[in-house]
Amino acid sequence: VEITETEAYRVGDTAAHSRHGKTARNAAVWGPPGGAYVYVCYGIHRMLNLSTNEDGVGACVLVRAARPVAGLDVIAARRGGARGPALLTGPGKVAQALALDLAMNHHDVTAPGGLEALDGPAPAGLLVGPRVGIDYAAPADRDAPWRFALADTPWVSHRRGLTRAPEAAP
Repeated sequence: VEITETEAYRVGDTAAHSRHGKTARNAAVWGPPGGAYVYVCYGIHRMLNLSTNEDGVGACVLVRAARPVAGLDVIAARRGGARGPALLTGPGKVAQALALDLAMNHHDVTAPGGLEALDGPAPAGLLVGPRVGIDYAAPADRDAPWRFALADTPWVSHRRGLTRAPEAAP
């Protein structure tokens, strides 16, 4: 799959699982960059985050949506036959399509084999906006533009609040 939407969570962020310090549950967030942090949300959905900072710093990125680039029939079967963007537009849907379970927690996605993150082409444009479902966070964190999505794809979970990011200078 190609990741099409993410949310960032940093140190000191009142929406981050790391906000109360390192625990057995969130230890993967504190690991080296590229470690998978897989947890269960609402007792139902598995979620995939990737640790993003140096070892010992609790920061990660939640994978909110993706686009299939191979294995469409397998992904669709895991998602109950769904097709089109509804297949992978939501963090629980992504984890279900990838058949993630808690055994993948701490998995190094920078190493070959299994779940693996690879470099892709530079995006043509990005959308930015506030994160979804964090009403409990402090206003500054709740409103921070830390949700990112590819601009020219239907494979995005929520377009509400997203605006086109300024183009970066060459």
